[in-house]
Amino acid sequence: MTYGGDDRGRRMPPQRPPSGRPRQHQPAQMMPLPGRGSSPYDERTRPMGTRGDERPAGPPPRRPGPPQPPLGRPADGARPPRRRKRWGFGKVLLTLLTVFVVFLAGVWVYLEFSINRVDALGYSDHPAAAEGTNWLIVGSDSRDGLTPEEQEKLVTGDSKAAGGGRRTDTIMIAHVPDNSTKPTLLSLPRDSQVKIPGHGTNKINAAFSIGGPALLAQTVEGATGLRIDHYAEIGFGGFAKIVDAIGGVHMCVDKPMEDTLTGIKIEPGCQDLQGPQALGFVRMRHSAATPRSDLDRVANQRKFIGALVSEIGSPGTLLNPFSLFPLLSTAPDALTMDSGDHVHNLVGLALAMRGISSGGVVTTTVPVTNGSAENWDKTKSKLLFDALKNDTEIPDSAILT
Repeated sequence: MTYGGDDRGRRMPPQRPPSGRPRQHQPAQMMPLPGRGSSPYDERTRPMGTRGDERPAGPPPRRPGPPQPPLGRPADGARPPRRRKRWGFGKVLLTLLTVFVVFLAGVWVYLEFSINRVDALGYSDHPAAAEGTNWLIVGSDSRDGLTPEEQEKLVTGDSKAAGGGRRTDTIMIAHVPDNSTKPTLLSLPRDSQVKIPGHGTNKINAAFSIGGPALLAQTVEGATGLRIDHYAEIGFGGFAKIVDAIGGVHMCVDKPMEDTLTGIKIEPGCQDLQGPQALGFVRMRHSAATPRSDLDRVANQRKFIGALVSEIGSPGTLLNPFSLFPLLSTAPDALTMDSGDHVHNLVGLALAMRGISSGGVVTTTVPVTNGSAENWDKTKSKLLFDALKNDTEIPDSAILT
C-alpha cells in the first residue's frame, strides 16, 4: 500500500499490534552506600533456592565499624582522672576509734611488762577467802634510784639515822566489795604493836624491814584476819615523780604546816603541791598542824591519795599529752606490784578509789586505845574487820577518822 505525499513513495513499516500484557519497566537502581546494602558480588553468594530478584530474608549484614574505647575511657586513649574518695563522718569516726584502741592496747602492753614485780603473796598459809577483794598498799622509805641531790631536795633524811633497812611510812588496806557497799580505805598506824611471824611482837613496820613485802603481808593478814589478794608499793622517789609528772596535786591546807624534824613548810590555802611538798605533806607528824602525830599523818595520807587518784583520772590528765606521757613513763619505775597482779587489777583499784574525795569511799584508821596508836581497840577492831569480811556496812563506832 502506498501513499501519496511527502514520503516520496517510501513504505512505512507496519505497526505491531499491542499485546495483551502491558510492558514492564525495570525500576532504576541506586548505587549502594558503603558498608550498607548489597554489592555486585552479592549475586555470587546468593543463597540457594532464591531467585535473582529476591534477597535473603532478614536485615542486611552490618560491616564492623571502628573499635570503640573501653567504657569510661575517652576516645583518645588517655586514662580518666581518678576521683578522690571523700571520707564521711562515719569513716573518720571509725578511724579515730581504731587509732584510740590501738593506742590503749600499746599502753596496756607497755605497762604490763614494765611495772616492777615482787613475790609478795607467794606463801601458802593465807586466811580463808571472804567477801570482796583486799589490796595491801605500802609507801616505803626506799631511796633507790635517788641521787644525793634528789634526796636532799626531797628531805628524805638519813636512812642510817632512821635505823637502817627499808621501812614503811604508809600501810593501808583498800577493800573493794562485791556488792553495793562503799569501798574502804583503811590505815594501819606504822607503830602498831602486832605479832610478826617468827619474830615475836614488834611495830608493824618492822616486818617490812625484816622480811620485806612477803613478811609484811603475812603480818597484816595475821593481825586483821583479812586475806590479802593484791600488793602495791611505791617509794619516796617514785611518789614525788608521779606528782610532778601530772603537774602537782591540788590540795586545800587549813593550817600552816611546818615539820620541826625535817624543816618542810606548807603555807595554808588551796594550792598545787609539787613533789617535795607532797612528800612532806604525807610524811609530816612533828608539827602543830598534826597534834595527834601518826593519826593525823595517816588521815592526811588518805586525803592526799584521794586527790591524787582524782587528778590522775581526770580528763585534764588523760587527754593532755604533756601530763599523760610523763605519767606513763614514770609510773612503771615508781610502782611495784605482786608477781601475780596485772594492769587490769590496778585499773579496778583506781576506779574503786576515785570516790575518796567525794565521800564515795569510807576512809578510816584501825581503832586504837590512845594517841600513840600503838595498841588496837580489840572490840572495835573486830567489828571493823568482820564488816570488811562480810561486805557489810562498818558501824560508826568502829570508824576512826
